[in-house]
Amino acid sequence: MDTKLPLHKSTYIFYYDEGADVRGGASHRPIRQPPFILEAVRLHLRHGVEIGMDLRRTPALLALSSLVFTTAALAQATAPDRETPREIEAHDTVFLEEMTWLEVRDAMRAGKTTAIIPTGGIEQNGPYLALGKHNYILRATTDRIARILGDALVAPIVPFVPEGNIDPPSGHMLYPGTISVTEETFRALLTDIASSLKTHGFLHIFLIGDSGGNQDGMRAVADQLSAAWADEVASIHYIPEYYDNPLWNQWLELHGIQQVDEGLHDDVRHSAIMMTVDPTTVRMEQRMERGLFSINGVALAPASFTIELGNDLVEYQATITANAIRMAIGG
Repeated sequence: MDTKLPLHKSTYIFYYDEGADVRGGASHRPIRQPPFILEAVRLHLRHGVEIGMDLRRTPALLALSSLVFTTAALAQATAPDRETPREIEAHDTVFLEEMTWLEVRDAMRAGKTTAIIPTGGIEQNGPYLALGKHNYILRATTDRIARILGDALVAPIVPFVPEGNIDPPSGHMLYPGTISVTEETFRALLTDIASSLKTHGFLHIFLIGDSGGNQDGMRAVADQLSAAWADEVASIHYIPEYYDNPLWNQWLELHGIQQVDEGLHDDVRHSAIMMTVDPTTVRMEQRMERGLFSINGVALAPASFTIELGNDLVEYQATITANAIRMAIGG
């Protein structure tokens, strides 16, 4: 007669009647096991692998780890040797999401132990700019920042940031398409991202944000983790120099760009940098057809001029940010 024992959270327990014959499948009576576990047992026995005691003659308690029988093959496929050699050329990118784990490993071993965590947003940006304005801009600026530094990689851009109260809505949440998270959620997300990078061996982690609502949360996370990591090799820093709209506007004025704010949450700088990434994000062709390809009293045509302006802006902002990063780590 079976004697029931409690199941361990990671172990499946089988009970068999006296004289049960699992090979025949007629008299065995497994209890509380998922079908795929039973099938795993049958497969092992079918291929001549004896498991545990003689199940045909003796009451047996068979404890099987789900890892052994249900995920052994999968584990072999998903947990390759961490020293697996990379047999092809690495892709030329600084973005972690575009790299293979082999490329990240080798890049870090070659000295790329600085990680940049950029935060953007999904929010209304006037009638012409895509909701992901900040993310497109970060795509351009972070690429250049990392390449100027030479030892940096860029974590995936964080698009989910505080954009206003969710219910009842406020701020950008009053406009369709905006996605907001609470300040608590935002800080928790940044904490986990930074901690993941630290676990992988990045020595210097930097938080930069392209939107005003992101700044306080990034500063708080950097302060909190700096205290928590005080006795560790890794460091984390918030870089406020990246977000300095008055300085960027001053640069535009020095280059002859005089704007009159039209109240559309859009300006020449944002449009120009977005165009360096993808002109469709500012609806260039549609606006040109309607004679609307301007912002704040400044014409954005010809596109080649505005894209060149955008590239110059990226270089200016990236250089200032890279210098701030070097200063933060005493470089």
